[in-house]
Amino acid sequence: MSMKKSAFAAVTAVAILSFSIGDPLFAADSQFKDLDNVSGKEKIISLKDQGLLKGVSDTQFLPSSKVTAAQGVQLISGAFRFSLIAIDFIKAPQASDLFTHVKDTAWYADAFINAHYNGVDIPKDIDPAKALTKEEFTHMLIQGIEKAGVLPMIKIAPVNISDDSELEPAYQGSIQRSLVYKVNTLDATGKFHPKSKITRAEAAVMLYNALEYLNTHTNSSQIQQ
Repeated sequence: MSMKKSAFAAVTAVAILSFSIGDPLFAADSQFKDLDNVSGKEKIISLKDQGLLKGVSDTQFLPSSKVTAAQGVQLISGAFRFSLIAIDFIKAPQASDLFTHVKDTAWYADAFINAHYNGVDIPKDIDPAKALTKEEFTHMLIQGIEKAGVLPMIKIAPVNISDDSELEPAYQGSIQRSLVYKVNTLDATGKFHPKSKITRAEAAVMLYNALEYLNTHTNSSQIQQ
């Protein structure tokens, strides 16, 4: 297999507005009625109003529902507009060649393929139906930000995380950078809660923060050719 270096489009307002999650669970909506006591309500509504996020019905977003790996990868791949347009293949890639449990006919198969070939680290044996933890989603989302925006490597002073002993070592760097990018924040006691299952509301807020960061930090001159 021969591949050209992947090229990523700069994230602009036009690009963001064209994003669609594509998950069958995210149906058409009008006004969500289940966000009154949800942290980040305004960000969720903003994404919805821009056409970037949809609910499970006309009036429900189900903010507390957990995000599956399939939904999370689809969200990230779609948000950053990952594709294979800049890559040459001798044989068209199949999801089943890359992931043990991702069927080629699954609605999320292309999202997994696109994310993989655009540099997002997804475990080969991931179960698409499993609920993602906060640290798992953060790890993939941060890779998505950095690949899509071609962000430069930065030196950071690690933030003190009260429950850092619970972090998966492979995710520590992504989590620290998510705090620098202000995609995530720690709670009042300085905890990250890495093993908690991420909810639709949390994922939406993180996506909003990620796109905001890219809008203000992406340098079009850094785009790979």
